Order: sequence, then structure tokens, then C-alpha cells
Amino acid sequence: MPSSEPTDPLSALTRPFRGVIFDCDGTLADTMPLHYQAWSQALSERQAEMSEQLFYELGGVPTTDMVRILNDRFGYGLDVEETAGQKEALYEELLPQAQPVERVMALVEEYHGRYPLAVASGGIRRLVDRTIQALGLSHRFQAVCTAEDVERGKPAPDLFLLAAEKLQVPAPDCVVFEDSDLGLQAAVSAGMQAVDVRPWLPRR
Repeated sequence: MPSSEPTDPLSALTRPFRGVIFDCDGTLADTMPLHYQAWSQALSERQAEMSEQLFYELGGVPTTDMVRILNDRFGYGLDVEETAGQKEALYEELLPQAQPVERVMALVEEYHGRYPLAVASGGIRRLVDRTIQALGLSHRFQAVCTAEDVERGKPAPDLFLLAAEKLQVPAPDCVVFEDSDLGLQAAVSAGMQAVDVRPWLPRR
């Protein structure tokens, strides 16, 4: 952990919990810079762009929804499915470069066998499954929920509520580990405790 970290993220836990839900990108694996690299390439080929600041503000939003947001905000005429598809294909090429977030990985190992564990990610299942497999964690989770499993992505609470349902743990008894404002908002909306893992991430 960085020595300048003001508080331990785990200090956000104020009551006992019985189920644990992890976001994937930026939480289990430090993949967000790779996602931004893929976005930048896909958009530049279409004479469009997205600032890094906006990208992180939209952390957790499904890829197709992000294309729609860019079209609405900047007047782009991007084909939603085509642009999202190319972005994901570019990201998949970069995925082998992803590094684990060591402190979160340690928690997965610590909690495994003590609590039921789930992943709830705004990503698409193919890439989420590949990331979990690359980290060697496939056998650690009782449930994996992705953007394709719900109608509303983060900041709606649907993904986390679905994960809690699959774990058979009431939502208020779950804790969520997240790296984005929208993801944390979704966890709170679901009535769950939320831990912001960003102090554990490498400095940008």
C-alpha cells in the first residue's frame, strides 16, 4: 500500500457481513489503463475521442452505453454495436498485459471458504471470464454476473442485487469492493457496504 494512504479502505466496514462481491476491472485486475488504450484507438479511427478523466468518471458503465453517452455529449454518429465491438476486440488483445491488484487478490484468498464470493462487472462475460481465468481465480467465485445479465448497468443496483441473490445472501449483509464512483453508488443503492479499492491501485 502507498505510504501516503490516509486511511485503510477496510475502515469503511462498519458492520458484519456474510457475502462478498468484487468488481472485476480495476478491482481484481488493474485493467482500466488497458481499457482506455483500447477506447482511444477505436475512437481515433472514427475521428472521435474521449478524455481520460471522462473515461474514469464512466467507470463501470457498459461499453455500448458509453458509446451512446459519447454520441449524446459530443454529437458523434458512432455506430454503437460496431464501435463497442471493436473496442472490446482491441482490449482482448491487450488483456494478457493485465496485472492483479495484489491487496484485493489477498482478500479473495482470505475470504475464500469463509464467505460466499461473487463477481459483479459492467464488462461483457467473455472478457470478464478471461480476466478471472488469467488471475487463476475461477474456482474462487460462486457467481459471476456481467452486463449481459441485467437490463440496467451501474449506477443502478441491479448487478449487485443479482449477485447477492445468486449467493443467497440478503443485500444488506453483502460488502462490495469497487474502484469507480458509479460502482460505489450502485452498491450503496443496493443497500450494501462498499469499499473503495482505489488507494490500493498503482499510481497513474
